[in-house]
Amino acid sequence: MIIPIRCFSCGKPVGHLWEEFQEKMKKSSDRKKVFDELGLERYCCRALFLGHVDLIDIAAKFKKF
Repeated sequence: MIIPIRCFSCGKPVGHLWEEFQEKMKKSSDRKKVFDELGLERYCCRALFLGHVDLIDIAAKFKKF
């Protein structure tokens, strides 16, 4: 799955924050602090990042028909 461009619930653009989120999470283990730094205050936007599973690398291994 690729991170959505906008939040499904509120419509806030969040796609551009994914790479920065990953970098900050490698440095810090405090998710709340990272979300606050990125400006993600709503729980719906935070849930997108917490529930995201990066499957594009796994799906790319399989042959298309």
